[in-house]
Amino acid sequence: MVDRDDVCVLLPAFNEARTIESVIAGFRDQGFENVLVVDGGSDDDTYALAEAAGARVFEQSGDGKGQAIREAVAQYVEAPFVLMADADETYRADDAESMLEPLFEGRADHVIGDRFADMKPGAMTRLNQVGNRIINRAFAFIHGHDYRDILSGYRAFTRESFLRLSLSAEGFGIETEMAVECVKHGVRTTVVPITYEPRPDESETNLRPVRDGGLILVTLYRMAKTNNPLFYFGSVGFSSLVFGGLLGAYVLYDWFVNGVPHEIIATVGGITVVLGIQLVMFGVLSDMIVTVNREQTRQLENIAERLNAQGRSGADADGQTDATAPENRQD
Repeated sequence: MVDRDDVCVLLPAFNEARTIESVIAGFRDQGFENVLVVDGGSDDDTYALAEAAGARVFEQSGDGKGQAIREAVAQYVEAPFVLMADADETYRADDAESMLEPLFEGRADHVIGDRFADMKPGAMTRLNQVGNRIINRAFAFIHGHDYRDILSGYRAFTRESFLRLSLSAEGFGIETEMAVECVKHGVRTTVVPITYEPRPDESETNLRPVRDGGLILVTLYRMAKTNNPLFYFGSVGFSSLVFGGLLGAYVLYDWFVNGVPHEIIATVGGITVVLGIQLVMFGVLSDMIVTVNREQTRQLENIAERLNAQGRSGADADGQTDATAPENRQD
């Protein structure tokens, strides 16, 4: 059973005056009184309308959705559970219960809403659908987990697990970074089917598909350096090997067939092959180090959990002892 008093509904917003009131009302109708709106410096009435609708509102100190979320959770959220959604009416408030259940049941610490499970006509352009599919496939291939919709803005997570993540993305890359960090830190993550609605006709999107999609792919590859170094260094090393091999094949062919030597090209090809081998070996070694580090981190976390459990049980035992002590008994 979801305790709504323990949940903060977090809504990043920028120029969402047309929809912010109805979004807040939807969550409040579902019993969520703690609604926090992060205004990104809107030049319309988003701030005033959100306050009038009963939400807590603050204006972020920086720019971008990522910075807004980090600032909100670190400074303004006190509830142990956070339900994050966009303020554009694309997500349904009545999906909140199913989003939060895995957290309250202890099955997960981070929940992603899968928009593709029930996407209404017109909710996403064909170009965006293709881009999302490519990004999700790339994520699964690079980072080894299939979260089905890593770009979803409908998330539920414990505040404690969020603070464990090392996040730096300023804009829409925050969802991608959160997914990668969940894999990296072993945060228990599950996916829940949700309904994804089209934006109202009068509401304008802040997403720029080509530019933001390219940045997300770059973020996926960049973060592989610490999460999957074998792929990060191995992909460059393999490309170097292939390029060096092609140069070598050309040199050999022209020498045997035409008798023309290419000393400089041969030298470049040899250096490229050696570089590729070194990068692949470095990737293998880095992957071994990351694996050992993760195992040690898991062991330390298990030890810490056992010590905390023993401390709590000891405190309970002391409390029971004090309660039954002779001076506490009543005749």
